[in-house]
Amino acid sequence: MSVLVSLWCEEEVRGQQGEGDQVRVQPQLRAPWDPSVSGKRVIQRLLQVEERYLPSALYVALIQSEPERREELAKWAMEVCCECGCDETVFPLSVSLLDRFLSACLSLPVSPYCLAAACILISSKLSECDTVSADSLCAAAEYSFLPSNIREMERLVLATLRWDMAAVTPQDFLPHFLPRVGEQKDGETNTEEYFSTLRRHSDTLVAMCVCDYRFLGAPPSLVAAAALNSALRGLGNKGPGHLGHMSATLAELCQTDLRVLQCYSDLIEAALKQRLRGGLRDSALEKGGEMEKGGEMEDERASTPTDMREIDF
Repeated sequence: MSVLVSLWCEEEVRGQQGEGDQVRVQPQLRAPWDPSVSGKRVIQRLLQVEERYLPSALYVALIQSEPERREELAKWAMEVCCECGCDETVFPLSVSLLDRFLSACLSLPVSPYCLAAACILISSKLSECDTVSADSLCAAAEYSFLPSNIREMERLVLATLRWDMAAVTPQDFLPHFLPRVGEQKDGETNTEEYFSTLRRHSDTLVAMCVCDYRFLGAPPSLVAAAALNSALRGLGNKGPGHLGHMSATLAELCQTDLRVLQCYSDLIEAALKQRLRGGLRDSALEKGGEMEKGGEMEDERASTPTDMREIDF
């Protein structure tokens, strides 16, 4: 008996809210994390394949010279993923698909937001049980394109990337790096709250790096390690000696020089300070006041927010 299987945009409306507004049903329960699929063997395999999904050097150079449009699309994709309640893996993967497609074509399509929506849809299908609907993506773009346009764009992305969609992103490395960092906790009790906070901060910094053109072309393992290293610094509950030891562990895990890891960590913290200052400045202008402690904030290390929406992207 033959069974027709389709990956195109043929989602059904699962629920209704108000007049015609779609809502997503509750996602299905996921299996718990399996420790047997972690460790150096898995990290080594991810390191071997991550370069395969990096954009071309020519594309990176072009974006470095004119980063505004790419950051605009990445920011829009992040906002859509947040509004739709997507899993944290959807956004980095969707931007990876976007960069790889543009790297192959070196030109924007007529509707760039339709391209971003198609990448979000493909990423959601790969990462979630309850996928984003095509109608929700059209609504997020104020119906500048139709579900049929997303179907055509989805086919184009799949054909261009030859159906190789499961790219390696920084989010793939974080679950494997976190346990190794936990082993270096100075004999303290490994609390679930500590790891949860550390993971949230790392996810936030990774999302910021995905939007920032300065990290385009960097290996996902290095971005993940630098984000985790910056999150450890931002928590501020470790001494310099212990932080240095954990930094060395992360550098060894992603097979990079410690100085390179420190350089990227400093770059992440500088970008975070810049964006936080921009957000505070905009907030102060809206209220008609000025920040009285602006100069003092520049001298302090920016603590990592726990939510992507706390950063002015």
